[in-house]
Order: sequence, then C-alpha cells, then structure tokens
Amino acid sequence: MRKIILMLSVSLDGYFEGPDRRLDWLMVDDELHTHFNEQARAMSAFLEGRVTHELMASSWPTADTDPASTAPMREFAGIWREMPKFVFSRTLDHAEWNSTIMRAINVEEITALKARPGGDMGIGGADLAAGFMRHDLIDEYRVYVHPVLIGEGRPLFRASERRFDLRLAETRAFGSGVVLLRYERARASSPGSDRGGV
Repeated sequence: MRKIILMLSVSLDGYFEGPDRRLDWLMVDDELHTHFNEQARAMSAFLEGRVTHELMASSWPTADTDPASTAPMREFAGIWREMPKFVFSRTLDHAEWNSTIMRAINVEEITALKARPGGDMGIGGADLAAGFMRHDLIDEYRVYVHPVLIGEGRPLFRASERRFDLRLAETRAFGSGVVLLRYERARASSPGSDRGGV
C-alpha cells in the first residue's frame, strides 16, 4: 500500500508561514530544490488544499518560461504540471492542471486511494495535513527545518488530543543549514492519550 507523506518546511521555532503568509524566510537554494524535485518525481500524486493549490497554480505552470527561474525551478514546473493532483475543497467547482476535486477527507476513499498501485503520495499544506492527522492517515513526516527564528506566524502542528509515536528514519543536513528530519509512524496513534506533538 502506498504511503501518504507530509513534506513541509518549518522555521526553527515551529512556523510554516510568517505573518501575512510570508515565506521570504525560506532558504531554498539549488541543492535543496534539486532534492525537492527528486522527492516529488517519485510521487504518484499530490494532495493539496484549496489555498495551497491556488498558490501553486499561480506560479508553477509557467515557471519554466520565466528567465528568472533557476534550472531546478524550471524542472519542478514540469513535474508539478504533469503530476496528478487531488484538491480538497468545498468551494471550488473546477481545478486545472491534472487535478481532481475532493469535497472532504473521506477515510474510505483515502484508504482506497492508498491501495492503488504506484508511488507514494505527497500532502502539502498544514490545514489539510491537520485534517489527515485527525484521521491518522499520514504515514511519514518529512520536515525541513530552516535555520531561522521568525518569531510569529502559523505553527506547523496544532494542539491535538492524540499522541503520535514516530520513528526517526533519516536525517540530512544541506549546505544552507536546512536539516531534513524524516519520521515514520511507529504505531497507530491512540485516542485519549496524553497531549503531545510530532
């Protein structure tokens, strides 16, 4: 069964977005972007919330024609355009770029999706990830910690009534100082356990 993998960048103090959704603190150089491309290329689908999808669709479809784009950025534009995408939204009537709209996180539908053949699926966006976490549907966490303290913003992980036990599978340091922490789910989480985070 293919896995659902959360891949998100976070500041050292735990935020995935700064105030006003600012992302200017991210340290994505060619080395890290090339790594992202390798990870994305191995996926069979992207799972995106509406906000994440609209943000990606506003820039990536034509990024490979922008003279300011680096080689890894141009490469990712093609990966993103061609990748099947499942966009979770209650308001969108249509989504382009090889996208299928899903109205809600239906556990039976997601389980059936995971049972299809193919590579793993990447989930992007903290709001959508929080919904998947409530249903214990995330199998692996790839958190990219950037060496910056931004002081305020939106935290990557919300308070939860459940504890998720994880197993460290990999660490990797990049030249920019970004560190990948890759965790796999150690066991099914248990409802009603002590409050905890991942």
